[in-house]
Amino acid sequence: MGGLRARDGSAPADGRQGGPLIVTEDVELLDDLLRLCAAAGAVPEVHHGGPGCGEGWDAAPLILVGDDAVDRVRGAVRRRGVLLVGRDQDDPDVWRRAVEIGADQVLLLPGGEQWLVDRIADVAEGVGRSALTVGVMGGRGGAGASTLACALAVTAARAGRRTMLVDADPLGGGLDVLLGGESAEGLRWPAFAASRGRVGGGALEESLPELHALRVLSWDRGEAVTVAPEAVRAVVAASRRRGGTVVLDLPRRVDEAAAEALAQVDLGLLVVPPELRAVAGARRVASTAGAVLRDLRVVVARGAGLGGAGGLDSEEVARLLGLPLAGEVPWEAGLAASLAAGAPPGGAARGPLARFCTAFWDRLPVDAAGGGV
Repeated sequence: MGGLRARDGSAPADGRQGGPLIVTEDVELLDDLLRLCAAAGAVPEVHHGGPGCGEGWDAAPLILVGDDAVDRVRGAVRRRGVLLVGRDQDDPDVWRRAVEIGADQVLLLPGGEQWLVDRIADVAEGVGRSALTVGVMGGRGGAGASTLACALAVTAARAGRRTMLVDADPLGGGLDVLLGGESAEGLRWPAFAASRGRVGGGALEESLPELHALRVLSWDRGEAVTVAPEAVRAVVAASRRRGGTVVLDLPRRVDEAAAEALAQVDLGLLVVPPELRAVAGARRVASTAGAVLRDLRVVVARGAGLGGAGGLDSEEVARLLGLPLAGEVPWEAGLAASLAAGAPPGGAARGPLARFCTAFWDRLPVDAAGGGV
């Protein structure tokens, strides 16, 4: 019953908004609208007469007026969020009737069904600003991209942000392992492999393991499962829908599924050790990812086996790649031992990795999601 609105018009305690108000006496149209509301996870209120006698017209987040009910709602208070729903694709007067009742839009079924399901689900979930989404990928294998992705998520959650970490690299072994939560209860990617259309943001979040105050969508240790690009698109969109921060651990090879994830990233970080061979490989990754990403920056990772103190200068790495420099991750002594003991990357708040991540988040504007950062 999560879609029901309280009688005083307030949103339910779970943060969801009310379901839509349906105004129609067309039995077939009503059946279709109820079916679409069920698909969106919303419980509507139905009025067969005019709305003037009740509070539903003012309180509902969305009003679906059947074309048969136009005469009965003409005297209602004008407001946003009113849709006129009909079936006659060849009726030239439907737009005039929409103007008469102040409707935002005309929706004709069955062609507009999927759009309407998405709109109903949006209002039921109380959708606001999309999450700031940061994607992390390695310029070469072993560069530390997964470690940085986990540390970014851990520090964001520690700062009080709603945070989700998405493992978009099927060959990475599972980020839940890196976070010490491989046995934690919750769904992994194989459960979403066949997803199509819209995935509910709240339902997704609640189904995932919670580790270190963040939600994690990881791969499991079972047989390899192919996730269709449509499923990746739906799941990543759902992860962003409730705001906060989403961190994606991305593969270096950009196939169709990875491209769907990249298309929803606000800011990409390419992790590159300061050595010529790593830079050469990273140029190929940057060229492919940059064709999809609007904003790609380089993070220079230093440490044992990663170029060390004697490697290339960070500014030189950025110049050779033709990318802005997002910063330099210093080597953190004892990190491997901490990970082996079950501590997450970035778990030591005063460690070099956590300090880099905290400074990174502090530099980003609060309203960075969905635009340049």
